[in-house]
Amino acid sequence: MSSKQVVYRDTNKSLATRMLEHWQLYVFLLIPVIYLLVFKYYPMLGLQLAFKRFNIRDGVWGSPWIGFDHFVKFFNSYQFKRVITNTITVSLYGLLSGFPLPILLALSMNSITSKRFKKFTQTVTYLPYFISVVVLVGILFQVLAPRGGLIVNLFGGLIKSEFPDLMANPGLFKHLYVWSGNWQYMGYNSIIYVAALAGVDPELHEAAQIDGASRFKRVLHIDFPTILPTASVLLIMSAGRIMTVGFEKVYLMQNPLNISASEVITTYVYKVGLGTATTDFSYGTAIGLFNSLINLILIVLVNQLAKRWGETSLF
Repeated sequence: MSSKQVVYRDTNKSLATRMLEHWQLYVFLLIPVIYLLVFKYYPMLGLQLAFKRFNIRDGVWGSPWIGFDHFVKFFNSYQFKRVITNTITVSLYGLLSGFPLPILLALSMNSITSKRFKKFTQTVTYLPYFISVVVLVGILFQVLAPRGGLIVNLFGGLIKSEFPDLMANPGLFKHLYVWSGNWQYMGYNSIIYVAALAGVDPELHEAAQIDGASRFKRVLHIDFPTILPTASVLLIMSAGRIMTVGFEKVYLMQNPLNISASEVITTYVYKVGLGTATTDFSYGTAIGLFNSLINLILIVLVNQLAKRWGETSLF
């Protein structure tokens, strides 16, 4: 009874009184709030450039408004179809091939009985994540180089014709980009699934084993349903990044010979906005805003589908 009365009296206090009483907690809260306001919300004011013809003399606020001209220019550009197609192709390919791998790896590691071998497997699969993107692309160039590369040095005697430059082949770009990324991030992405599997009640496995369930059936009917809500949330978040292919890695792997398959929205925005002598900040901002709006629509749609088909959703 007394506890209820304490709660009742506390809720009747004003916000200012509660903030003074618990000021330490609000100070801790102030740090992330300031971070979000300065680095996340304040830069959004620059989105008005997408609807202006920017010039340095007048600045962001003084530049004249031109409406949706930059969006129309992008939609009518010869680059529009190629950039959108490359972005969606690479992103969906990476999602479909890379999303199940951490789940399978986590389920496999959870089935390992030897603790020493399990730790060794975790270490080996986690290490590639700590390789920087620049080093990873450098490894690709060293391994696949047509002259002096690792493959040529190992199998040069078996290759009768001249070894092709695989990094310059447009048809192989998406495969090299996606599978090198899967190798790099598969172990690290499995950590969250391993953590979810750690919460499985051992008595469930014991009861299923007594009933004669094999190891595969226990994984299928006990372990997999446990991580399914986590996988659903991560899938929704991944859907919101479909139109955002990593800029650094694509830009480093890009060359004039594979440009037809490697030009994606992020690299195109950099080139039209900053990377050329005729920079157009407004045009680059418009393309980036269009990309963000598509990602927002996708994450909302996938979240609604997940909410309709299952009990787990992001919001």
